[in-house]
Amino acid sequence: MFRVWGKLFLQNHMIRDTVAEITDESMTRTKKVRTALDQICREFDLAVPIWLEKNNREFIRHAKTRFTSDCFIESIDFDYLEFQVIEEDR
Repeated sequence: MFRVWGKLFLQNHMIRDTVAEITDESMTRTKKVRTALDQICREFDLAVPIWLEKNNREFIRHAKTRFTSDCFIESIDFDYLEFQVIEEDR
């Protein structure tokens, strides 16, 4: 199972969170990450953020990244969306 934790933060306080679970082991890791991000954004009623180069670097290094207002086309009412892998297929 592949699980990702999505958290919304406002003024350094987590205001909402959810976990996306991907059970299809035939998917590539990249596809699982994109699917999980889609699920989390749907749960939070958000447009999917733009994945910038800084997000790539953070995600490759820590399996975690933050999407700030510069990653969203529309305005947001939180400071950032944190996206973190908490379980990977074995």
